[in-house]
Amino acid sequence: MTTVAPARPVLRAGCDMHAMVFRGPGLRFEHIAVPDVALHQGEVLVSVELATVCGSDLHTVDGARHADVPLVLGHEQVGRVVALGPGKAPRTVDGRPLTVGARVVWGVAVDCGRCRTCRLGYPQKCASLRKYGHERMRRGWELSGGFASHVQLLARTPVVIVPDDLPATVLAPASCATATVMAALAAASAVRPLEGAIVAVSGAGMLGLTAIAAARSRGATVVAADPDPGRRADALAFGATAVCDGSAEGWRSALRGVRHGYAVALELSGSPRAVETLLPLGDVGAALILVGSAFPAGTVPLDPERIVRGLTTVRGVHNYAPEHLLEAVRFLEGADHGAFAGLVGSVHPLDAVDVALEAARTHASPRTGLSPA
Repeated sequence: MTTVAPARPVLRAGCDMHAMVFRGPGLRFEHIAVPDVALHQGEVLVSVELATVCGSDLHTVDGARHADVPLVLGHEQVGRVVALGPGKAPRTVDGRPLTVGARVVWGVAVDCGRCRTCRLGYPQKCASLRKYGHERMRRGWELSGGFASHVQLLARTPVVIVPDDLPATVLAPASCATATVMAALAAASAVRPLEGAIVAVSGAGMLGLTAIAAARSRGATVVAADPDPGRRADALAFGATAVCDGSAEGWRSALRGVRHGYAVALELSGSPRAVETLLPLGDVGAALILVGSAFPAGTVPLDPERIVRGLTTVRGVHNYAPEHLLEAVRFLEGADHGAFAGLVGSVHPLDAVDVALEAARTHASPRTGLSPA
């Protein structure tokens, strides 16, 4: 019997590959050169066109979220395939074979497809999950985050081909913010149909504005809250019917005329007070979807009788499944490209990552960008 040796990795060298490495809170990023990449079967090398700074990147840099260092941050980006590993070309989420030159976005997480949580339908909670922009850099996978000239996509990475004429500023957030919103709306729709529903959106940052536009596109009437007046104005521009500051009195005023309360609430800010305020304002059978509480921020008192008598569903959504990335791209293709491009404010060179992060802290725009070009 002849034993066939596994295909050797393909060595890709000669192009200028580099990354900005995070060493820890309070430390400057370090520029490193990556002289070569060994691609195994099913892997893909992508040149980064644009990456955007997500709130979780800021949490990591500021020490609010623990991460093993050194690491290459960044998990919202768009790029172009420049090399494929040996063997059969990997396929996209919708079954299309990848080719060199394809413009793509890719999911934040890579699952195994075999463990208990994968079989339960929660691939984003895989027992051996690997996440771009979240893991300690290691030998052989240095290009593991979007704050780099290239990213090495591992086998089983969810990938979606995107149109060449769609602005990079529209597409880059698809890999986190937009896909997460699609997952939240899917969770809500499993409880209450969005068509004709009253949807309350708490937080009018990148997630919130995306949620407002997406819920509107599905036939919902949206009421939004944010303590920042500028963000409330943005919420109205993205389709909210009424806005408020997020206080209990503000929500009651914004929901005035809504006889039974909201059908669906999406809490995207991560504020425990927002969760506590929203809980009693829902209709019978309402769904409260918690998305923003992905970092330690305190606990919330819960009245179980109200939950039981109100037939209320409270559900957490963390990250997303591959199909939500495809839904995100399809949504952005039909969205107001000018409005979504405007959510990315200043764009900085890759080696000015510290400047980009400081710009993100000012909240002048929901996102700032990094361009390796």
